[in-house]
Amino acid sequence: MSKHEKKTICIVGLGYVGLPLAVLAAKKGYNVIGIDKDETKVTLLNNNILPFQDDKKMAEDFKKVKIEATNTFERVGETSIAIVCVPTPVDEAHNPDLGPVKSAVSGIGKYISKGHLVIIESTINPGVCESIILPILEKTSGLKAGKDFYLSHCPERINPGDKKWTVRNIPRVVGSLESAGLKKTVAFYKSIVEAEIRPMASLKEAEAVKIVENAFRDINIAFVNELAQSFSHLNIDTVNVINGAATKPFSFLPHYPSCGVGGHCIPVDPYYLIDYARRNGFNHRFLSLARNINNSMPQFTVDLAKELLGEKNIPISKAKITVLGLSYKANVSDCRESPSFKIIEELKHQGADVAVYDPYVKEKSTVNSTEEAVNKADVVIIAAAHKEFCNLTPKFFLKHKVNAIVDGQNCLNKEKFTAAGIIYEGIGRHHYHDNLNTHHRNIKQKALQ
Repeated sequence: MSKHEKKTICIVGLGYVGLPLAVLAAKKGYNVIGIDKDETKVTLLNNNILPFQDDKKMAEDFKKVKIEATNTFERVGETSIAIVCVPTPVDEAHNPDLGPVKSAVSGIGKYISKGHLVIIESTINPGVCESIILPILEKTSGLKAGKDFYLSHCPERINPGDKKWTVRNIPRVVGSLESAGLKKTVAFYKSIVEAEIRPMASLKEAEAVKIVENAFRDINIAFVNELAQSFSHLNIDTVNVINGAATKPFSFLPHYPSCGVGGHCIPVDPYYLIDYARRNGFNHRFLSLARNINNSMPQFTVDLAKELLGEKNIPISKAKITVLGLSYKANVSDCRESPSFKIIEELKHQGADVAVYDPYVKEKSTVNSTEEAVNKADVVIIAAAHKEFCNLTPKFFLKHKVNAIVDGQNCLNKEKFTAAGIIYEGIGRHHYHDNLNTHHRNIKQKALQ
């Protein structure tokens, strides 16, 4: 697609997926109309203000481009390509919620015309494009897919906060209802993405790719999280073992344990495949087990905190506990599916006085600084590996009368903290077996009795 052929496109959903894509397309010469139901976000964008600042390069590019934002679908009629980037969550019972996608394609369908290309970037389980999205588009538009308009799926790939791999250079896969739509979709992504665009044989294959990618991650994380729980009883440091195994130059991919799995992909996408397979006569036991293990890690983290309180003869109902970090990953403000909230909920349920601080999510913090958060805390739980938290020293904690830490991201130097007399508990790095001082030796002896 040459530069003079570039037209107006619309992107529905201006969050962590849609907005970077909109900025990239605008930078590559497209006229971009963004649609989002959040009126505050629309107002901010139309006033050239980014609603989140996690990607510095995108923030720089945003200042150089123009994106017109609206909360209605009427302007879809001005475009030739409509891209859906709305979230696909699960409910409390882990059932897929396709409501946002259905709403988006219903809105689009009323305004598409002959020749329109509709691309779904939202993560969906195999079969959704053909069984759910296509009928909605045909009904609302009065047009015939494959004849009057084209339907494709290009599963989103984005890693918030990653400076190396961005929406600009991550390879993409594309599936379509028919060859003409596939050709148009591949041409569009080649015009904006500086990486391989791989055509898939069908819509279902493209839909399955994203689910498999994240299920793979979830399974491997669950494996090391289970090891962490097991090794806590076996006098084995899980992190050291993984680092040792990672010296093998082939057939091993290191993953590390933590207080839980967050983000909109890994803790959500496997449920889409589990649900779809169940409704078609197959039970994904492996995926379900992985989800159960990873969902157990916030509780495991709380139990570690209770264990440390027990050593200090403090009941959790009388304890001040600090949680550092609300976002699901380091150095970003994205809180989607963050395990921190489950940790906080359980601590409060058990009666603890909980202080919360995240420098990237100040609006949801209960205090204004790390210093204020940790001061005189009975236990500090590090739930996000933000640089500010990883750089904290034993001296800092001791200055604020803190001598017990649960490192939910294993981001602190275990040896330095235990040597300083701080009771340190990492995920899978059980302090019972640190023979560094008399206190720990006594604990170990009690544990072995």
